[in-house]
Amino acid sequence: MITAALLGNPNVGKTSLFNTLTGSNQYVGNWAGVTVDKKEGYLDPSLKIVDLPGIYAMDTFSNEEKVSREFLVSGGADVIINIVDASNLDRNLYLTTQLKSFNKPIILVLNMIDVADSKGIKIDYSLLSKELNVTVIPIVASKGIGINNLKEMLIGGDFLSQRAENEFQFQNEKETYDYINKVLNKCFISKAKNYISPTEKIDKIVLNKFLAYPIFFITLALIFKFTFSWVGQPLSDELDMLLNSALIPFLENLLSSTSPWFKSLLLEGILGGVGSVVVFLPVIMALFLGISILEDSGYMARAAFIMDKLMRKMGLSGKAFIPLVMSFGCSVPGIMSARTLESEKDRKLTALLVPLMSCNARLPIYVIFASAFFPANKTSVIMSLYFLGIIISFIIGILFKNTLFKKDEEPFIIELPEYKLPELKNVILHTWDKGKGFLKKAGTIIFSMSVLIWFLSNFNIYGMTDINNSMLAYIGNYISIIFKPLGFGDWQSSVSLLTGLMAKEAVIGTMGVIYGGDLKISLIHHFTPMSAYAFLVFVLLYTPCISAVAAMKKEYGKNMAVFSVVYQFALAWLISFIVFRLGSMIF
Repeated sequence: MITAALLGNPNVGKTSLFNTLTGSNQYVGNWAGVTVDKKEGYLDPSLKIVDLPGIYAMDTFSNEEKVSREFLVSGGADVIINIVDASNLDRNLYLTTQLKSFNKPIILVLNMIDVADSKGIKIDYSLLSKELNVTVIPIVASKGIGINNLKEMLIGGDFLSQRAENEFQFQNEKETYDYINKVLNKCFISKAKNYISPTEKIDKIVLNKFLAYPIFFITLALIFKFTFSWVGQPLSDELDMLLNSALIPFLENLLSSTSPWFKSLLLEGILGGVGSVVVFLPVIMALFLGISILEDSGYMARAAFIMDKLMRKMGLSGKAFIPLVMSFGCSVPGIMSARTLESEKDRKLTALLVPLMSCNARLPIYVIFASAFFPANKTSVIMSLYFLGIIISFIIGILFKNTLFKKDEEPFIIELPEYKLPELKNVILHTWDKGKGFLKKAGTIIFSMSVLIWFLSNFNIYGMTDINNSMLAYIGNYISIIFKPLGFGDWQSSVSLLTGLMAKEAVIGTMGVIYGGDLKISLIHHFTPMSAYAFLVFVLLYTPCISAVAAMKKEYGKNMAVFSVVYQFALAWLISFIVFRLGSMIF
């Protein structure tokens, strides 16, 4: 078995090459920090490829660099595949010079040679190979150009007898870059002269100090309109109508002669719980289609750059914006990707703020409540919850900065990639990945919870009974006192919040089982518009699901996980109380 370590700077196409070589479906993002740990795949049964985190150097000791260095030092790699951006060799080759010190065969993969050509950059590949004492292969990973040459070389194993030794020991960065410039001056057939790239032209507008924030917020508003007004919600409404007007009546007729408890289990338990969640799949897919386009185009890195000034207010750099954005999909990858930040302080503070961002699991709850109580302002209400999460995280960040995390701030370094048209395959892959995860939850956690909730709502210790005398009602009445001051102190909403600790989608699944029938109509009988909004605020801020808590414990230890659970519940209760009381006085 030959093991090849795949290394390179962030955003040079490393994960794209890994996917192409191994057939894996790791997400490819056009911004730094996508790969936060090493991933493994196989080109063939005898050749394993390990995708290591994107790094700029081996001497700044970030978490990514520690992962890469430890893997190479341990002798885990037989060959290093060092992928570089052919249009930025003067910067990318700094890592290459350091990799030579490991005395391993190096295949230097020059990616994006089409971009280099468009800038007027021509390279003598043979001379570059000779000067650096490495094998050089030019490719365009996104288009599959040159990939077969790389595969043939890896499978053939001709490189194994070579060793890329570092002939020069450089004392500082200046010496290293002097050496790189000397090599490139020999190997450049032509250089880019007076070239202003399309990316630079676009950035003059997108990063303009007067236009940057308006463009950013207009972009977010368009994504919300696309999701909740133009595409996602209309499709969700159609799916809901199909479920309630066609599928349920058909099944009721089909099951008319079966046992009442079995009919209740299928219609009220399984279909009522799982179905009430699955109808929101189009909303989830539409939202992440928009976010995937932003990521793949290269704009998301600009958003982090734009947000740096605001992030500094709470003691973080703009780079922390990326884990926060990731958490709009799910808090778990957001918490885990915080490890890409340079300092321990930044990692812990970001991880504590990540669950305050509204993950997609909460979205079905927002949609059903907003449709029931605020149909004319549905998009605005849902947007207000997302922005409330951001505002609260900003306030908590400032509070923690001045109490728990009184340490120096880290410098902000982030790669601003070239803009590119989002690749259809990549966008569909990422969007489907989120949709698949949503369906997987519906088919496992939500299904299991729905059956359990049906059982608890139909039985007590004496047998089958009315729901108000069930075990579920007993549990709900016991904990409902906590929520009475917030305007939703009935046992049904209390139990729904309890099951939401397993997965936030379970809140709607539980309500679908308990209330049955048309959920929107049932909610109107149990909530007022003000208590409904207070409920949504609580859902936004309260303790994250058990998976996020487990991720917090794994990354930062038991104490921080417990602290996260307690502080978020207390915060959610306090903000929801304020919203309900003030709202009741005003409206």
